[in-house]
Amino acid sequence: MATDIKLGWDVESLNKAYRQGYMASTMGMGKARCPYRGDVVIAAWEAGWEDANSIRQERLKDSGDLFSRIA
Repeated sequence: MATDIKLGWDVESLNKAYRQGYMASTMGMGKARCPYRGDVVIAAWEAGWEDANSIRQERLKDSGDLFSRIA
């Protein structure tokens, strides 16, 4: 397993941070609530948060269009 000893992260920890950021966004947590320290791991968490937020925003937009067509 590749680990950057100096920075304290590896691929598994970045994947975990991404998944946790994704889950945080789906639960409606704000982006400022990232629990991590360290630029690389924060970036992974934020990437997950942003991906889920984009999907959530797209779904809200699509559901809004549905209701406007029904009315």
